[in-house]
Amino acid sequence: MANESQTELYLSERVVVLGTCALSFLGSSLIILTHIIWTDLRTTPRRLLVFLSVTDWLSAVSYAVGVWSVFRTDSTECVAQGAISTFSNTSSFFWTVSIAVYLYVFIVRSSQRVADSLVVFFHLVSWGVPLVITVTAVCLNKIGYDASEVSVGWCWVRIEAPDRVLWMLLTGKIWEFLAYLTLPVLYILIKSHIHKAHAALSEYRPILATRPPSQSFSSMADVKLTLIPIIFIVLRIWSTVRFILLLANSPVRQNPVLVTLHGIGNTSQGAANCIMFVFFTQPIRSRLCTALCCCCSNCRAEAPHPDGAPQRHQARRDSRGEGEEEEENGTSGVQRER
Repeated sequence: MANESQTELYLSERVVVLGTCALSFLGSSLIILTHIIWTDLRTTPRRLLVFLSVTDWLSAVSYAVGVWSVFRTDSTECVAQGAISTFSNTSSFFWTVSIAVYLYVFIVRSSQRVADSLVVFFHLVSWGVPLVITVTAVCLNKIGYDASEVSVGWCWVRIEAPDRVLWMLLTGKIWEFLAYLTLPVLYILIKSHIHKAHAALSEYRPILATRPPSQSFSSMADVKLTLIPIIFIVLRIWSTVRFILLLANSPVRQNPVLVTLHGIGNTSQGAANCIMFVFFTQPIRSRLCTALCCCCSNCRAEAPHPDGAPQRHQARRDSRGEGEEEEENGTSGVQRER
């Protein structure tokens, strides 16, 4: 059965997926590092983003191991990789929805106290539920080689499991479907509330000839609120399509283009979050640019001279030489005048 339904993975597909795994690894690492380095930017939403980045980091590493190893059996390594990716992927869904719920309570309900009190609940659910599901699946021997039926080289639910569709739902798909429904609704409500608040404030605000600086930040936040659910759905939809095609027993699920899109989507969440919340976030972007400029200037200052001496030492020697030459010229001039 496994050989008949096995999806063949081409080298080009593996290279592309490994590349997106690397980007997500770097993107998630950058989000975590910026949170550690700059303590004054540690807001509660930012901390929730860090927890999401931890799950995306684990997903990128575990997916990369699966794609690189090309498992063919239910080996111990396959089960371990499948368990880690199942836990991290499911936890990522919960943290993504948790961030949306926090922003909804904080912005729409205007209650920071209630929003902050939910953080403990988010931890219990976002770590606890995936852990219980994953441990149960491993103990019941449900995690293993799946012949890339609804994956791209990594291990997930065993293809020989008679109730594998049920466990596919429990270990990811049902939470993915709920995220599809929850995220757009919450972010639409948040955007609607913000627009109404701006409209109400504009009645008491004088008409300005120029756009205030805060409006650019507001528009950027508005763009992010629009893109967050869209990016999530665009990245994850290919996995859902292949799952539906599996239920329909359609061979289209093995199409190389669809398989590649599935691999890119499942492994790109960390990179997408980095673009949205690091490079498109002005305070973080400014500090990164400043840090990079300082590093580049220090490297240039420490760069060796073509003759082998550092530039600053050579400059000192040149200045001393010029000073001595000027003193000699000045001395000879005085002597001539005498």
